[in-house]
Amino acid sequence: MTVSLFLPCAGGVEALLADEAARITGRPSEATRGGVWVDGDAAAAMALNLESRLAQRVLWPLADGPYRDEHDLYELARRVAWDDWITPRQTLRVDVAAQRSPLKSLNFATLRVKDAVCDRLRESTGERPSVDTRHPDLSLQLYVGPEHATLYADTSGEALFKRGWRDERAGGVKGEAPLKETLAAAMLAAAGWQGREEDGALLDPCCGAGTIAIEAAQIACGIAPGIKRRFAFERLLPFRDQLGAWRELQQAARERVHAPAVPVFAGDVSFRMTDFAARNAASAGVGQAITFKTADALQRPAPAERGTLMLNPPYGERIAPKGSGSARGDAHGGAREGFDGGGSSAEFFGALAGHWKRRYAGWTAWVLSPDMKLPSLMRLKESRRVPMWNGPIECRLFRFDMVAGSNKEAE
Repeated sequence: MTVSLFLPCAGGVEALLADEAARITGRPSEATRGGVWVDGDAAAAMALNLESRLAQRVLWPLADGPYRDEHDLYELARRVAWDDWITPRQTLRVDVAAQRSPLKSLNFATLRVKDAVCDRLRESTGERPSVDTRHPDLSLQLYVGPEHATLYADTSGEALFKRGWRDERAGGVKGEAPLKETLAAAMLAAAGWQGREEDGALLDPCCGAGTIAIEAAQIACGIAPGIKRRFAFERLLPFRDQLGAWRELQQAARERVHAPAVPVFAGDVSFRMTDFAARNAASAGVGQAITFKTADALQRPAPAERGTLMLNPPYGERIAPKGSGSARGDAHGGAREGFDGGGSSAEFFGALAGHWKRRYAGWTAWVLSPDMKLPSLMRLKESRRVPMWNGPIECRLFRFDMVAGSNKEAE
């Protein structure tokens, strides 16, 4: 059975995800605000969960139609043959997202959809399922607009940025607010870096917990992003006769892993963060594919003749030279709220640009920042600026081409 799968993604990533989805499924895809549509069956849904680096989830449509109130949503959900999806012994969860909806209470809408599922199952089986808000077997996503509603089954379960390697039981380190893997992958996709020999080396000199370098190394080694985790579809009835094909997909992905064609370098001024990143890389299966070095980004020489610098810059203690950290900064490579480019940040970025011009001629630098004035801070002219959202924070991914002598030296 072929349906129109919906793949939600971060703002600014839609076109990149459309290309990725078409490559994975071999079918045309359509970008829309906040996501991508692609026609696919159970096999396509499984492949997208396993292979997509940019999607947040893979959603399977169940019902849609006009609505005016919660009663209409109840009737919409009752149309679904829920005993085709779960048994009464399994659990469910309902989440509602609204845009310009006339509904007064999304909580009540959630309750009515849950009631519809339970009532339909009780009529057909004599029993009703339980709700589990943490680890449900079936997670439902209801999207309500001004007049139209669509109900989806979430085939992913946990969001796809959770690759599985941050699990502390496997030796990973989560950190307090790490850069999401899907955003790191979007930065690499926007830069066109695919780990090919012609792409050259990659360096993240402010790596934090290592997300960018790990995504890059997995790409360079051909490692599927979902190979270390489980998915909701593995517990859902429509996919039970597909589990043999799923094991074949997983095995094919494992057999595809290869040695990288280009080196990946990473490091941080913080010994603690470099250690965290190295542990995460080992958990992600790319410990041997990344060369880590604790070093000041303002002093680190280029590790190769040419390549790509890719970073989500920190501030505060991870900017300061080793041993002179400030307690006010973050130390985990997450979103930088309150970033205003003033004070030490302006000094850091000016010095960083000067260092790159002296030592990184021939390299291309990509810098993610919420500060639209970053190029003037760095006294560089960007050749591209790509809109991207880091959670709720609007950012730009700036590209700087480091050609010796072509830019005014930063003071």
